Amino acid sequence: MVVADALSVGGFEPFSTQDWPGRLAAVVFVQGCPWRCSYCHNPGLQSQCAPKAGVRWADLRARWRTRIGLLDGLVFSGGEPTLDPALPSALAEVREAGLATALHTAGVSAAHLSRVLPLLDWLALDIKAAPPQLPALTGAPGSVRETARALQLVQQSGVAYELRTTWHPRWLPEPALLMLADWLASHGVQRWVLQAGRPPGGGPAAALAASWREALKARVPQLSFR
Repeated sequence: MVVADALSVGGFEPFSTQDWPGRLAAVVFVQGCPWRCSYCHNPGLQSQCAPKAGVRWADLRARWRTRIGLLDGLVFSGGEPTLDPALPSALAEVREAGLATALHTAGVSAAHLSRVLPLLDWLALDIKAAPPQLPALTGAPGSVRETARALQLVQQSGVAYELRTTWHPRWLPEPALLMLADWLASHGVQRWVLQAGRPPGGGPAAALAASWREALKARVPQLSFR
C-alpha cells in the first residue's frame, strides 16, 4: 500500500458545512481527474501534476489533528480522489485518529472505488448524465460502463451515500435530465439530489420549471433540490 504522505494534494478547506450534509468537516482536494466535463468547477485539479507550491499531506496532518474533537471528519474530494494510490492509506490514517471519512467521486473507476469503500463512512456519487449523453459530457468513452458499475457497488456497499447531479440546461437540457431520471429509476434509485449548476465563466443558475420537477419526482420519489 502506498503511504499517505504520497497523496497528491491540490487544496485544503479547513472547515465546511456544505460538503458532508449535517457534518462539520475539513475537505482535502486530491489532484488529478481523467474526465473533462465542460462545466467542471475545479478545472485546476484535472491535471495529474500537483502544484509545485501545493500543500503536502504531511503538512495537513498537523492541521486536522489539532481539530480532533471539533471536526466530525474529513472529506476527500477532487479531482477524482479514488485514482490516487495513496488514498487508502490516508483514509485509514484518518479513521485511526478517530475521525469519520467521506468521499466525493464520479465513479471514474469502479475498481479503484471498490478498494476504498470499506474505509468510508459516507460518500457522494456524482451521476453526470444518462448513458447516451455521458461520453460527450465527460470526454471519456468508458464512462458509461464505469458509472453503472460504480452505482451498483455503492448500492451494495452498506455505506451511507448520496447520489447527485449538477444540472444546467446548457449541458443537460430538461429532456436529457428526464432520461437520466428514467435510467436511475431503472437501477432502483429512490433518493437523488439535483444541484443547480452555473455555466463556466459565470452567469445565474437555471431554475427548473415545476412541471419538470413533478415529472422527475414521478420517477425518483425522494428527489431533493439544492
